[in-house]
Amino acid sequence: MNAVGVIVEYNPFHNGHAFHLEEARKAAKAEIVIAVMSGNFLQRGEPAIVSKWKRTEMALKAGVDIVFELPYAFATQQADTFASGAVSILEAAGCRSLCFGSEAGNMDSFQRTLLFLKNNNEHYQNQVKFHLQKGNSYPKASSLAFDDLSPDEGMIDLSKPNNILGYQYLMAAQKQKASLEVLTVTRKDAAYHDEHFASESIASATSIRKALFSHNGQISDVQHYMPETTYNSLLKYKEEFGLFHEWEQYFSYLKFRLLHTTPNELKNIYEVEEGLENRMLLAVQGAFSFRQFMEKLKTKRYTWTRLQRACVHILTNTTKDELSLKDEKASYLRLLGMTSNGREYLNQNKSRLALPLISRVSSQQNRQLMLDIRASRVYAMGAAGKGQAQLLEKEFKQPPIMIK
Repeated sequence: MNAVGVIVEYNPFHNGHAFHLEEARKAAKAEIVIAVMSGNFLQRGEPAIVSKWKRTEMALKAGVDIVFELPYAFATQQADTFASGAVSILEAAGCRSLCFGSEAGNMDSFQRTLLFLKNNNEHYQNQVKFHLQKGNSYPKASSLAFDDLSPDEGMIDLSKPNNILGYQYLMAAQKQKASLEVLTVTRKDAAYHDEHFASESIASATSIRKALFSHNGQISDVQHYMPETTYNSLLKYKEEFGLFHEWEQYFSYLKFRLLHTTPNELKNIYEVEEGLENRMLLAVQGAFSFRQFMEKLKTKRYTWTRLQRACVHILTNTTKDELSLKDEKASYLRLLGMTSNGREYLNQNKSRLALPLISRVSSQQNRQLMLDIRASRVYAMGAAGKGQAQLLEKEFKQPPIMIK
């Protein structure tokens, strides 16, 4: 069975994602779609609005056949590490191809850009350092450095978020000598970070989340931008847990951690660099909300995303030693869910999977998996009362979701 892989967060699943799935199947002529999906904390350093189990359910009901979890060790990292972990999972799962959405929508432009940067790597890296010294964030410095090289018009725009991720997917596949064919399709209507609705049926996940939190979680306001199955899943989650997860629900825990941590202890946390620990300890004392804390913390040098990721690692007490990823590959396949077709694929290919297949965590001992479990425990604290217990119980007792 021909399987195409997609790398996703589905926070939440919407019509743009459905379009991508349909186009990925066509482009790869695939019978099976395998998704590598971030767990409860995401690449932008924030909690997913609903748990990984509910997002798995959304994905399976909307056309994905198998969902594997992207471990915390990769899901909460910058683009290159995020891509390395995800690509290694798709390769281990036996996918013939990887298909991503991009602003460019043309693989030739990605290939040309990759070759161009390889041929000009020393100059490029020097220019990145130059722009970092000017006080720019790393993404901004990278984009400026690329422009300094005077790239041809036929290359991708590396200031666009999906182009950046796509470039990293291609680079990871080549670095790992993966057998995956890398494909891209053009994103439809809404840009990745759009905060406003771009059309009557397509909206970015960012704009959907903003609408949900701006209108006290009135899901009906975003109903037109997602499949009915997603809409119903969101309704059930809100009914069951009384909330959608956001940073404000975790700020008191973050503040407690910071107020009881010394600067030297904080320096050991992953992504806390260059005196950021002192700035954080000062900012938190007069902050009474997460947004207020972030506004005090934000500088030109650090993106909001980078600072949020550091906050996630502080919240989960994840140290630099724990995230020293020597090979930058995943060490297992954590199965979150599957359809009947997905189960048939796994039955046919189980002996050929290149990594151990894990369906429950109770008896497993693995460094990356222990970080996932810790992150899930922290994520559960965002819910109140019985909701915490329910979310924790799912982490240890929930078998892979099965959709027929």
